[in-house]
Amino acid sequence: MTKHRVSRLAETLKAEISQMIRQELKDPRIGFVTVTTVEVTEDLGHAKVFISVLGDEVQRKQSLDGLNSAAGFVRREIGYRVRLRVTPEIVFKYDPSIEHGAQIAKLLKGVEPSKTMGGDDNSDE
Repeated sequence: MTKHRVSRLAETLKAEISQMIRQELKDPRIGFVTVTTVEVTEDLGHAKVFISVLGDEVQRKQSLDGLNSAAGFVRREIGYRVRLRVTPEIVFKYDPSIEHGAQIAKLLKGVEPSKTMGGDDNSDE
């Protein structure tokens, strides 16, 4: 398999799973979830779906539990929608990168801009 095919499949899975989460999954445990990336193995047998969840730790755990319990439904629907010989096993994982980026942005906002090194602050004296 070429890497190009694997990446195309990952993007297709991301779009289809995002739509399913928005429109078709009715589990009340699933909160505001965004699919960030999908990693597919070279043999197309497994797919890790990374998500971010708006909310606290409890909402994150509930959403992951709801999504992982719906993984069979998601896999079956992917099998109907995407033409593949073998539909990959779907596993949902939490992606902390957005939360990490927000933390870095918060820290950067708290840093004072440093003075320039050119000595401009003492030029009038």
